[in-house]
Amino acid sequence: MSIFHQMAGGDYEQLVFCQHRETGLKAIIAIHDTTLGPALGGTRMWPYRSEEEAVVDVLRLARGMTYKAAVAGLPLGGGKAVIIGDPARDKTDALLRFYGGFVDTLKGRYITAEDVGTCQGDMDIIHRETAHVTGCDPAGGGGGGDPSPFTARGVLYGIKASVKKRYGVDSLRNLVIAVQGIGHVGFNLCRMLAGEGARLVVADINARALQRAVGEFGAVAVPADAIYKARCDVFAPCALGAVVNDRTLDQFRCTIIAGAANNVLAEERHGHALRRRGILYVPDYVINAGGLINVADELHGYQRKRVDERVARIYNTVLEIIATSEAEEISTHRAADMLAEQRIKQAGIFKKTACREVPKVG
Repeated sequence: MSIFHQMAGGDYEQLVFCQHRETGLKAIIAIHDTTLGPALGGTRMWPYRSEEEAVVDVLRLARGMTYKAAVAGLPLGGGKAVIIGDPARDKTDALLRFYGGFVDTLKGRYITAEDVGTCQGDMDIIHRETAHVTGCDPAGGGGGGDPSPFTARGVLYGIKASVKKRYGVDSLRNLVIAVQGIGHVGFNLCRMLAGEGARLVVADINARALQRAVGEFGAVAVPADAIYKARCDVFAPCALGAVVNDRTLDQFRCTIIAGAANNVLAEERHGHALRRRGILYVPDYVINAGGLINVADELHGYQRKRVDERVARIYNTVLEIIATSEAEEISTHRAADMLAEQRIKQAGIFKKTACREVPKVG
């Protein structure tokens, strides 16, 4: 694997490897693009099978954050970090503090937040070593706290927009929605969907989470591999990515795919394949931007009302992307990419112009 080849292919700016022998810390920080502002993205802790797998994941995730921030209209670039390890076994306060120290050495080029395998409490520990962290405890002046309810709210808006487009209705009542993954975001989404009158089918490797969803929302639980074949109106992936792949593509029995997971498409060609099958795909980094919007607002003096208004805009953004997809006869993920790339390009042109106009001194 040529790392520089990987970076050049995706126009990445920086890849940082961090290690600390005593705590067992092995972390990788990827900064994709800072044209719009400093790179903000969560820290994921996962027991990757190899260092190569971790590098591929962090690069993909960082690029997704660039596009997510651009489409959401935020003055931020894209970055991501992964810590190689089992969060249930390997995560310690000392490891997180040393990691926070490494984040601090980047002097604000990268700002971290929680992700899979980390939580608000972990951000509080990291905050002891660096100010370049969001999503900390609001009681300690951290701002918005846990971003997962805001991510779920944005997904709800995206589902509503796609349902409006596909079925011409404003209500989710009696629609069948299959939710894959009942973690923090997935559970919050289930609560909101149940409140809208939707009928839920759920799957998760965590039996306790499944039982809770069944008990509280009247959801129907199915085995993890059976969720792809569930007959539903909307399939909402809320676990790990790459769930639309060669193996699953022909299994889907839905008309819409819209969920909180990152990198839902294993490859870009799978987005084109969904379009050919008549399945409306809502690009992941568009629909799951609510959490980023929430933590990003901490950088400007957190205001809950402002966050709620920005998260609500996801509804119109989804409709805009679907309209572009139809007008240009392209997949929705390509339409979303075009919107993000246009905003980044415009910002880059503005920066270059501003630099040329700065008068020389001396």
